[in-house]
Amino acid sequence: MPSFPQRGEVTICEINCDLVTAESLSDNRAKETYGGVLGFVFSPIPFRADPMPPSGPAAEQERNNTAPRSGFAAFKEILSDSFKRILLPSALNLSPDVIFQAVSWHPHKHMVACISGSNQVLIRDYEDSVGKDPCILTSEAQREIKSLEWRPNSGKTLFVACNGGVCLWSESYPGNVPSTRSGVTSSLGTISRGSGNRWTLVDFLRSPTGEQISAISCSPDGRYLASASYESSSFTIWDVAQGAGTPIRRGLGAVSILKWSPTGDYLLTTMSDGTFYLWETNTWTSEPWSSTGGYVTGAAWDPMGRMALLAFSESNTLGSLHFASRPPALDAHLLPVELPEISSLTGRMGGVARRRDPT
Repeated sequence: MPSFPQRGEVTICEINCDLVTAESLSDNRAKETYGGVLGFVFSPIPFRADPMPPSGPAAEQERNNTAPRSGFAAFKEILSDSFKRILLPSALNLSPDVIFQAVSWHPHKHMVACISGSNQVLIRDYEDSVGKDPCILTSEAQREIKSLEWRPNSGKTLFVACNGGVCLWSESYPGNVPSTRSGVTSSLGTISRGSGNRWTLVDFLRSPTGEQISAISCSPDGRYLASASYESSSFTIWDVAQGAGTPIRRGLGAVSILKWSPTGDYLLTTMSDGTFYLWETNTWTSEPWSSTGGYVTGAAWDPMGRMALLAFSESNTLGSLHFASRPPALDAHLLPVELPEISSLTGRMGGVARRRDPT
């Protein structure tokens, strides 16, 4: 396991399980690290982030005097804003249990999408960006964006979680414009200074209750999408091709995180009240768990889908969820993973979780 940064250091990146640290964060340090190890340098992305633009003469003057920033500085501001939403929920009127995914790397290409404003998404394709500017996706249907994720095994297709539903964008190649689902109005994304390929809004998966969608997760084959809101204890499973959604409700707390396993056999859902559920996706039955270390703040599957790692709000001990038998069985064991280096810094341990009695 890589050593943790010393006090006063910042983590530049993680490459091959090694944390690269420095005294300060800078474009040059990032370029030197990635260029030397990966042999590929990702150029900066200049744009104006527009989280929630203020109004009035003073705000207009400030916008006129604002110059585009480097991509690294802009990404830091976006990520900083996301952390503020987590750490300062009362000021922003958001649930403290919500973690928004502001940046998404394409799983198979040198391509990144990020939330560059409350209503817009920026996409940079590094494999087709010579002399081109990033592409900006906007639409009347795309408001108050909270999360985004690339669709697996579907080329250049992106899901964007927003107010009222999920936008589905697909890149339009010359002579090959993607078709929209019947009944969906097509809308082209705007292109920075006229360069780059266009993107088409091919579908809008409308939430049955019109709620704010804050979490999404796509099945590994790209056929299904799970979406949820921090306003509700239910989540929806969408058949993407049909545009049809099936709501599923379990528990009382609002859904905060969705994580589909890499094999597609399981879906992990976490709730704001400290509970979480392990669903098998064959018959959609679930096994409830109750956390003794606060609510789940992060979750990740191993690449083979055999175990899941959970982090908790009031504990420095991680939970490692291991399956005792093959899918679709829900028999699992949750083992603690101690982090002594973090515990020594904070002086806090705490419990993990236990299987909850369904009754």
